[in-house]
Amino acid sequence: MDKPLETINRSFRNQLLTTISADDYSFIEPHLELADLPVGHDVETRGERAEHMYFLESGIVSLVAANGSGKQIEIGLIGREGITGLAVILGDDVANHSAYMQVEGHGYRVPAVVILDALRRSNGLRNQLARFAHTLMIQTAHTALANGRASLVERLSRWILMAHDRVDGNVIPITHEFLALMLGVRRAGVTVALHELEGRRLIKAVRGQITVIDRSGIEKLSNGFYGQPESEYFRLVATQLTRRVPA
Repeated sequence: MDKPLETINRSFRNQLLTTISADDYSFIEPHLELADLPVGHDVETRGERAEHMYFLESGIVSLVAANGSGKQIEIGLIGREGITGLAVILGDDVANHSAYMQVEGHGYRVPAVVILDALRRSNGLRNQLARFAHTLMIQTAHTALANGRASLVERLSRWILMAHDRVDGNVIPITHEFLALMLGVRRAGVTVALHELEGRRLIKAVRGQITVIDRSGIEKLSNGFYGQPESEYFRLVATQLTRRVPA
């Protein structure tokens, strides 16, 4: 019989760790190791086997696609709503993209082989992580849509909202250079776009950080490019907080 979710340790901030059943949690609990994750820390390297997967408690991981000549762009964000290691969840152990800490934090790391074994033993865990993987792919699809169809101001607004979802408070630690790299544009363009948001009194940007002042105004400025992946995450993953997950 499934055990109620209430039997799980509720001290975690990571939402996946609070949505899996007690039986599924028991597969990974002995292997959870708390790790500090500084800015720039590599959690995955493209073309290499994933040694560990991370349930983030704080901070933001940036998923980055790159080609053979070194051109790169951010394709997704992961925070305390999820876990790294998409390829492992989908049955592979070689990362297709690089992933590193964009905002420092900490999380629980687990050997990828432990997750693979748990996925083989538990339909419930496999289904829950598959739901998260699905929402991450929805997010990357909408990133592609925004990159191809949104203005830079709209893309920047979307990025700020996504980062704001994953940090405590209203301050997002990020440099103009990092934003330019992640959005695939020139630094000067990022500066102009930030000034537009500041002029509308939606944010305050100083060296190394952005402070969100008017979130609803930023959502309007994102012009519909933010929201659908977040709604899908709530439908597919977050609502599991009030359900039992099959073991």
